[in-house]
Formats: sequence, C-alpha cells, structure tokens
Amino acid sequence: MSQATIGQMFHSAGAVETFLGFPRCDDLERLDAAVAILGAPVATPYRSVGAYCAGAPGAIRAAMAGYAASRGHMDFDLLAAPFAAASVADCGDLPWDAEDFAANRERITDAVRKVLKAGAVPVVLGGDDSIPIPLFRAFEGGGPYTVVQIDAHIDWRDEVDGEHHGLSSPMRRASEMPWIERIVQVGARAIGSARPGDYEVARAWGVEFVTGRELARQGVQTVLELVPPGAKVLLTLDCDGMDPTVMPAVIGPAPGGLSYWQVVELIHGLAERATIAGFDIVEFMPAADRDGLAALTAARVVCNVLGALVKG
Repeated sequence: MSQATIGQMFHSAGAVETFLGFPRCDDLERLDAAVAILGAPVATPYRSVGAYCAGAPGAIRAAMAGYAASRGHMDFDLLAAPFAAASVADCGDLPWDAEDFAANRERITDAVRKVLKAGAVPVVLGGDDSIPIPLFRAFEGGGPYTVVQIDAHIDWRDEVDGEHHGLSSPMRRASEMPWIERIVQVGARAIGSARPGDYEVARAWGVEFVTGRELARQGVQTVLELVPPGAKVLLTLDCDGMDPTVMPAVIGPAPGGLSYWQVVELIHGLAERATIAGFDIVEFMPAADRDGLAALTAARVVCNVLGALVKG
C-alpha cells in the first residue's frame, strides 16, 4: 500500500474541526439531529488549580480528525459501520468566562436544555468535573433519572474553600436534584477529597457504590444489575476513573482503574438495559498527555457512546 493511500485513509481530514467530521450546528435553536456533541471547556474551576481542562474538547476532536474521511468504514468496537448516515451534529464549544463561574454554569444548562428541547441526546465534552452540575440541572422536569458515575473519587464534598459547585461536589449537588432518584458510583479507589463523613452522607442518601476493587472481583455485570431496566441514565465519566495505563493525562491518577474495555462494556450494557439520556466525559488534561494517546482513548470512548446511541 502506498504512502499516499495510507494518508488518504487516516490523515486526509486533519483540518476537520468537528468530531469525526460530523456536520456542524452553530445554532442550537435550529438543531436537527438525534445526538448533539457539545464542548463545555469550563464551568467552575477551583482558583487554586485553574481551568486545566479547558483545552480538552478541542484535543478530543483533534484525536479523531484524521478518521473523518473513514467515517463510513467498519468500527470494530461496534462491529458495525453506523456513522456514515448517523444523525449526529457537533455544536462546537460554549464560550466561558475566567471570573464569572455562575455565567459559565448557566450557559451550559441553557445549551443542554436547547439540545433536549430539540429531541437530541447531549454528549458533552468537558472540561473539569464541575461540568456535570449544570449539565444535570438541564434535565429538570424530566426523569426520574439514574446517574451512573465512573470516577476514582466520589465527589460528595459540600464545598471546598467555600466553592459549592467545584469538581469535588457534583454527586453531592446531584443528590439535591429531585429529578435524580438513583446514583450508582463506579471505580472509587485510593485517596481523594472525600472524608469519612462525606462517604457516610452518600451512603445515607442511598448511593450504590461499586469500588474499583469490587469491580475487579465482580465485573461490569454487577454495575448493570444496579440500574433498573428501562431507566433513564445520565452517564458521567471522569477520566481518572480509568486506569492510568490507558488514561494517564489526568490531575489525580490512581492505579486500579477501569480498563478501556470495561468502560466500553459498561456503555453498551447500559444502552441495552436502559436508555442513555445524556453523557459527559470530563477531567482529561491535555497538558499531561503524551503523543495524543490519552486524547485518542477519550475520543474512542466517545465513539462508543455515539455508536450505542445511534444503533439504539
């Protein structure tokens, strides 16, 4: 095979700015697609660390740019070729303000509400783990919903340094939303921001935990059985929930995380058992990536979510 042919297969779409070359939608009021990809670079970063994931949506898109010309080819994760005619639109990145975090949150909530009003499923590219809070708020009036979180940390702090909407608090804030009736948290391990009291509050609320150690012993099916058949699921993936051997580009890596295939099996298992009503991927840190491999892993996770949605 000639070098030119290889280039046509893998690199001819390097300038493509949308995820996998999907059509772009610049006006959410005119969205006409079953699935809407939306970049949310920043919501409520802690001032001590800043917006270290702001470049993640662009890096995730860039990881798949070279495959845009091959979008109609077989995807062997899916054992199908669902993307050529898939009803998917990339709605670009939301603007953000380095000082006005409340405005960032409102923009995210408003944008996702427009996606839902159009009848589309939002697939949100973060951004740090404060993104799920305004994302979940957009689902008010629907549901009830089951949140399935993949994360090395449980995110049940009420506040950190006075901030109630930061990356250590999304599950605590989710628990306060009446339209969320169930929370399943997968992959917790090592040491993070949670104190014993935070864990006790989560357990008292009714969270179903499957720790990283338990998942290693019991498998993905254990998680799926905690999700009621037919449930509406909001799936949120913190990249540090994955093992650092496949996802090293995070601020809080911990050994013993989910493998790529465990995440893939969980995605498709949820799509078969329930309805994925929304998805976000957060906490990918481009500055810590090497040769774009973590960006590629994140992008392939997104491909599996898209595949599960359009096949379903």
